[in-house]
Amino acid sequence: MIPVYDHEHAIKTVAARVLAHGLPLILVDDGSDAACAHALDQLAAAAPERVTLVRLARNQGKGGAVLSGLRHAAGAGFTHMLQIDADGQHRTDDIPAFVALARAQPHALIVGCPVYDESVPKLRLYARYLTHVWVWINTLSFDIRDSMCGFRVYPIAPVMALAARRKLGLRMNFDTDVLVRLYWDGLRVVNVPTRVGYPSDGVSHFRMWRDNVLITRMHATLLCGMLLRLPVLLARKWRRR
Repeated sequence: MIPVYDHEHAIKTVAARVLAHGLPLILVDDGSDAACAHALDQLAAAAPERVTLVRLARNQGKGGAVLSGLRHAAGAGFTHMLQIDADGQHRTDDIPAFVALARAQPHALIVGCPVYDESVPKLRLYARYLTHVWVWINTLSFDIRDSMCGFRVYPIAPVMALAARRKLGLRMNFDTDVLVRLYWDGLRVVNVPTRVGYPSDGVSHFRMWRDNVLITRMHATLLCGMLLRLPVLLARKWRRR
């Protein structure tokens, strides 16, 4: 599943690379502009038996798009969903490794752990560590090496159960929010090293003020949740010793 918002220049290449691995593909159009919507229509028309296009009438944010993709995958009878970003930063050659791990450990979350090349903006790289530290605090563990990587495999049923009882972040706060809460629910996290690059012509939809405010609120909420779950998390940590 690829959530797409105005990535008309990269999505055709990314979709072709995903399809090369023989997987069915769900494209979620998160309220894209006309040019991107047209590109997605072309992809769906070219391989209707393999590509499903889910179109959202208005932009809901990355989390909203991913949840729409998960609901569609669940309705189609799938048990797992691989998520990858539309901008081409993820190494699609690693897809077989993610799929193999998901098959071997079907109840685990398979999560990409980025190995960056020289194209990564240094400010973005260092800023991620603020979230890393909060995630380690809010899980009382180092089990989640990188909660922000959009290359992962979800077991669908636990995510749907979580979303049914808890409102999750719908924008750039989703990836971390859902991962921490699924960890609290007892799911194991398998970290997979994967190379990540930032194309020079890549499009970022991160909104500095809005998304940072949302992420800050998320960390504060998760901290409160961690404190409420402190006995359970400590017991879990103790059992692993």
